[in-house]
Amino acid sequence: MSTASGASAVHLWRDERHGPLPALLLLLTIVTGLVDALSYLKLGHVFVANMTGNVVFLGFAVADAKDFSIAASLAATAAFLAGALAGGRLGAHAGQHRGRLLAIATYVEIALVGAALVASTLPLDRGGGAETYVLIVLLALAMGVQNATARRLGVPDLTTTVLTLTLTGLAADSALAGGRSPRPGRRLLATFTMFLGAAIGATVIFQFGVSALLALTFVLLVASGVCAYRVSSSSEAWSVGT
Repeated sequence: MSTASGASAVHLWRDERHGPLPALLLLLTIVTGLVDALSYLKLGHVFVANMTGNVVFLGFAVADAKDFSIAASLAATAAFLAGALAGGRLGAHAGQHRGRLLAIATYVEIALVGAALVASTLPLDRGGGAETYVLIVLLALAMGVQNATARRLGVPDLTTTVLTLTLTGLAADSALAGGRSPRPGRRLLATFTMFLGAAIGATVIFQFGVSALLALTFVLLVASGVCAYRVSSSSEAWSVGT
């Protein structure tokens, strides 16, 4: 591998401005794919992370489209907003250190997804009733916290929950469009990790069930939390927030 290509590869995972945050946010992007696969495939055609899709689904439900629920879409949206509000408050209090902020937010996600995992094993109504809404609310809260935290961290092209602007930038900033094509590798990697999470999520759901997927999500979040803890006391330049 040449020096230039090696430096480019390192830049995908870590750079001087953002340190290890790109790698940690990519891991959280996989988590997004996992939970949205779960919510769409098993919780009544609703997203807990992708609010653009959720608003569209709400429109479908209002028009009485089959398999879409007004209540489920509203529950997911309201819980996501509550999570984002909590994430915003967390950013205001802990955002001076980006590593610490990400670590605390990840701990909150671990708690919420852990609660969802426990709820998925309880003998609750599995016919679209209590269990469904408990899981929707817990997971949407977690994704709201995650999205608000990623927004506060401000790593370009790594929002962790939405790819519309990432894909737009990939095309609109490309050489074909007359642009300089900044960070194409990171943009492609963000897209791939979301795809990977969704593909793995669907496979695990169909082969092993909801609890297995939540267990996998929980393990990934714990791994992310351990990594975030290791950098939560860093004094490097990237850690300084605003």
